[in-house]
Amino acid sequence: MADQITQLLEIPKEFIRDGIQFINRCTKPDKREFLQISRAVGVGFIVMGTIGYVVKLIHIPINNILVGAA
Repeated sequence: MADQITQLLEIPKEFIRDGIQFINRCTKPDKREFLQISRAVGVGFIVMGTIGYVVKLIHIPINNILVGAA
């Protein structure tokens, strides 16, 4: 019984230890790296927005043809 309790208490301790190690390894990005990440995110937004716009642009006329104008 005591062995099971120690095993249950070991899980959160291990999780906290791993979390502290992860935080200690993390570093803030420098200016160049931050700008590179920002550009990548911006390009991603533009690409996904363009794809969504094109899909919607194609979907509306096809939907009107299939369903018929009310």
